[in-house]
Amino acid sequence: MKSIKITFLFFLFVGFTAYVNASEINNIQLKKQQTIKVALLLDTSNSMDGLINQAKAQLWEIVNELSYAKCGNEKPNLQIALYEYGNSRLSNTKGYIRRVLRFSSDLDEISERLFSLTTNGGNEYCGEVIQTSIDELEWGNNKGDLKMIFIAGNEPFTQGSINYKDAVINAKEKDVIVNTIFCGDYNSGISGMWQDGAKQGGGDYMTINHNKKIVHIVTPYDDDIIILNKRLNKTYIYYGDKGYSKYQSQAKEDSNAETLDEVVVVKRAVTKSSRLYNNSSWDLVDAEKEKDFKYSELKKTQLPKELRNKSNEEIKKYVAEKSSERKEIQHKIQELNKKRREYVAKKQQENSSKDQLESVLIKAIKKQAKKKNYNW
Repeated sequence: MKSIKITFLFFLFVGFTAYVNASEINNIQLKKQQTIKVALLLDTSNSMDGLINQAKAQLWEIVNELSYAKCGNEKPNLQIALYEYGNSRLSNTKGYIRRVLRFSSDLDEISERLFSLTTNGGNEYCGEVIQTSIDELEWGNNKGDLKMIFIAGNEPFTQGSINYKDAVINAKEKDVIVNTIFCGDYNSGISGMWQDGAKQGGGDYMTINHNKKIVHIVTPYDDDIIILNKRLNKTYIYYGDKGYSKYQSQAKEDSNAETLDEVVVVKRAVTKSSRLYNNSSWDLVDAEKEKDFKYSELKKTQLPKELRNKSNEEIKKYVAEKSSERKEIQHKIQELNKKRREYVAKKQQENSSKDQLESVLIKAIKKQAKKKNYNW
């Protein structure tokens, strides 16, 4: 009898220990800094030029809105992945699907990839592109992460060899919410099973007028923000193998924004003054804040010419000056943006833009984020 009691107590102890360890693991997972993970699956067939243009023009406003998100006292990271589907230039053996970008927090790269998209006729296989994104992307297992797919298009949701219901079930198993955006009439999207796709995937069904001309609201603060953006660019100090090319890419994405509208430049400048715009992989001001950064490991030949003959202490002093300058400029942009947002909010009450990509995305993200204790 005594041995039975000892055996029982032993297994009770082991079971309790396992429970405590499991609880600790769950707590550790929840304490990890949360990440908002958004996969954009965009139809790039012939009729989707308007959708792509909206994505290009409204990327920065979407990112800006997400930069205000909080989870408790923490501010979550942001990662965006990008797929195109339904383009006849893509391989038919891969379902006319291409992963344009893995999950990335490099906002310039995300913009660059969006601007690289072109449209062409093809077959739109919604179930297959959802399943591909589930299989290929690193969604992770942090329970505090907000993981979402937004698929946009205008053909029936039922096309292709992979049943959309199977794909969204597989998404839900990875705690990924599937949202659908039908480019067209609300009822047409319902009959095309876009609404059912969202319902099965635990997400929202939305419609947009993808051909609607984007109305940008000009504010009295825009010119000052644009001037500050030019000053901000001068605080970046490239380094490393890809430093100079990334520095050039930053300027290119400023130019890409300008081709759309001056207000897009303003929105991008606001993003560049936010916490989500981090370029530690190529910029010394951001890199110096990283724990593993060492001035002794810099290759002088990969620095701007004016720094190549400087000592490490001189470079460190120069970086400190640029860092201080950047903080001041970013603060000024954020202060102006507060006034700008108030101005825009008043104008939006007069001129609604509820049927554009930016509006439906932000609304869905905020709604679903509440379920994981995110707030704005």
